[in-house]
Formats: sequence, C-alpha cells, structure tokens
Amino acid sequence: MPRAEDVLVEEHLQELASRLHGPARLKSDLLTEARHDLLDVVDAYREDGVPPTEAQRRAVAEFGSAAQLLPSWQAELAVAALRGLSLRMLAVAGVAVVAGDLTWHGSSWSVGGPPPFAYRLLAESVDWIWVSALLLAVAGLLVVAVSARSTRPGVAVAQRAVGTGLTGVLVLGMLTGGALFGWSLGMWDAALTWPPMIIGLVLAGGAYFSLSRAARGWLRATAAR
Repeated sequence: MPRAEDVLVEEHLQELASRLHGPARLKSDLLTEARHDLLDVVDAYREDGVPPTEAQRRAVAEFGSAAQLLPSWQAELAVAALRGLSLRMLAVAGVAVVAGDLTWHGSSWSVGGPPPFAYRLLAESVDWIWVSALLLAVAGLLVVAVSARSTRPGVAVAQRAVGTGLTGVLVLGMLTGGALFGWSLGMWDAALTWPPMIIGLVLAGGAYFSLSRAARGWLRATAAR
C-alpha cells in the first residue's frame, strides 16, 4: 500500500511504470515487489535516525535507476507477452485445425459441383496457415521455456523470430479467412443463414480480437526492450 509520505519512492515507481510495457499482472507484481523492497530500505534508514527524505533518496539510489532496472524487467515482460500470445494461438489454431471444416458439413449448398479451383486453393491455404500457426505456437512455448534457463543473445533472437512469425501468420489468417468468407457469401446466399457458419463467424471474430490484442501486447513489449 503506497504511503503518502514516501513521495520520492512513488515518483521512482511511477517513472518505472510509465516506461514498462507488457502483461498487466506481471507488471503490477514487479512494481509491487519493488515498492516493498524500497520501503523496507527506507524504514531501515529511518530506524538508524536518517531523516525521511534522505532515507528515501538513499533507498532509491541503492535500488537502481530506470536505466539499470528496465532492461531486465522489460525482457521478462516480453517473454511473458510471448507466452500469452503463444498460448492463445495454440488454443485458437488447435480449434481451427480440428473444427474448421465442420462449418460446411451438411450445408444445403455443399452438394453439387465443386467450387472454382481458386476458391479451393484459398480454402486449403487457410487450413495450412492455421497448421503453421499451431506449430509456431508450440515453438513459442518452447522458446519461452528455454528463456527461463538461458540469457544468451540467441534466445532473444529466437523470441523475436517466433513472435514475428506468430504476428505474421495472424495477419495472413485474418486476410485469407475474411476473403474466404466473403467469397462464400458471393457464391452461396444461403451461407449467411447457415447456423454453423454464423456461429463460426462469431467465434472467429472473438478469436481474432483476442489474438490481435495479444500480438499488439507482444509488439509493444518487444519494442520497449
């Protein structure tokens, strides 16, 4: 709990908070732990007879400046952001790979002649994009696991590569999925009233929104490193 008299401590924490980007819960935990550590040092100085303002100044100086603390904290937040993005992509891509084709099964327009070759090619590309997303999500979780045990530069490069791949495959999935849906409506008017299609559209919209937020969070956390 912030103490009103510890102005210098709170100013230092506010500076750190304004420059940190990443998952809100982890960011809050880092700042809460920092506050507790700083206040413990302040209290120790006060018990030794140091004036309150000077006690805060010394505690802040010993704790470290923003330039000293931010690199390691921001790296931790970037890894956490990659973990969140990978987990969300794993869940969404897994469902898309397993259940994506169920949208079409039993539809009144699925009988008769096959759709154009380009349409079928687009549909297959959507399937392969989600398979790629699934594999990248697994790779992301593996990189996160390695990051917990190693700080070598190659690990940071792998984090950026996988995160960039996940972001890119998300953009491709949104573009191709939207194009496939729009083309389907153009060929079959009944697609818009087919319940599985409507449910799939709603779920896909929610999934894309969630993934877009996770990707944006990862990009901000990585750019701030």
